Formats: sequence, C-alpha cells, structure tokens
Amino acid sequence: MRPREFRPEQLVSLDKQQVQHIAMLARLKLTDDEYAESVAKLSKIVDFVDQLSQADTDGVVPMAHPLDAAQRLRLDAVTEDVERDRYQQNAEAVSDGHYLVPKVIE
Repeated sequence: MRPREFRPEQLVSLDKQQVQHIAMLARLKLTDDEYAESVAKLSKIVDFVDQLSQADTDGVVPMAHPLDAAQRLRLDAVTEDVERDRYQQNAEAVSDGHYLVPKVIE
C-alpha cells in the first residue's frame, strides 16, 4: 500500500479563538502580538502532526523504545522494616492498626 500523498491544502490550522482557549487552559496570559505568534507556531505543529498521520504505518510493529535495549531492573526485595506501631504512637486515635479521624461527611 502506498503512503497517502500530503497536500498542503489539507492543512488544519488553528485560529486565534482556539489559541486563546488553549492559553486559558494553560493559565497563560498572552499579549495580542504573542497570540499572533502562537497561532502561527501552533498551526505549524498541528500541520506537521497531520502530515505525520498521513504516513502509511500498515505492517509497522509498535515499539516501546527506538533502541533495542534491555532495561535492568532491581531485585524485588524488602529493603525497609514496617514500623507502623512506632509511627502510630503519635496519632491521637488508633484502632486495630488504623488511624481514626473525625467524620467530615454527614
């Protein structure tokens, strides 16, 4: 199967309103000049992602890492002692090894 041909007229661009919404979600305060610059830059990113989505990936096996490397894992061994009784000595109320707290929902 041939990869789909990328055509610039298929680009998905963002408008100022969408960038204002993104800025609000990200808690960014932008000036009008920054909005214009952000619209251009974010539109390029969206267009590039759209161009990448056009690539034919049939038969490509997903991989977790680009390098064929094995991850060394540590042994699954207990390294700390359980000192619950000592920690609970400072608690105001304890019952059967559980902390007792005041009821907050009625």
